[in-house]
Amino acid sequence: MASIFRPSVSVDLRPKVTCTNHHSTIERFDFRKNKNLRKDRLNGSLKANQAQGSAEGIRVVQEKELRIRHVDAIDYVVVGVHHVGLLCKNLERSLEFYQNILGLEINEARPHDKLPYRGAWLWVGSEMIHLMELPNPDPLTGRPEHGGRDRHACIAIRDVSNLKEILDKAGIEYTMSRSGRPAIFTRDPDANALEFTQV
Repeated sequence: MASIFRPSVSVDLRPKVTCTNHHSTIERFDFRKNKNLRKDRLNGSLKANQAQGSAEGIRVVQEKELRIRHVDAIDYVVVGVHHVGLLCKNLERSLEFYQNILGLEINEARPHDKLPYRGAWLWVGSEMIHLMELPNPDPLTGRPEHGGRDRHACIAIRDVSNLKEILDKAGIEYTMSRSGRPAIFTRDPDANALEFTQV
């Protein structure tokens, strides 16, 4: 997954490290390590720009170095997506879709009565969807036909063909992934796009 903290410089300043958690082994970039390496690379870029007499290039490299220092100051660990918030106009209508069509269960431990609007928390594996009954700012019409071209939440499932049968029986429209991979896109009653990808 792309990082929002990725510095946009032409020189790759990020030393690669491998992190292992109980889910998988993934490659991540550690901004806190090898500060001297980054400094040397930045200084090299700065000297190259100075040699070319590019005042604009010097200013850009200095700004990037300041951004990288800011990233170094961030000291937290991203562990996953906790929940996705989706707006709905009618909570009961949405629950009919999410519970009775998709089979998601409500997380009763999450607060429903403490918020100034109606809503529900639904389990999606170990994460959740938070339905919020509020005026929906997105129009129901004029949206891309294929949900992959719209903002969407993606849910990992075991069998796309089984979900396809369920949606067919319920008369719910969907599109398949344009890339040919096993994934299906559909929309909830408020046109929130959902992707279901087979893993």
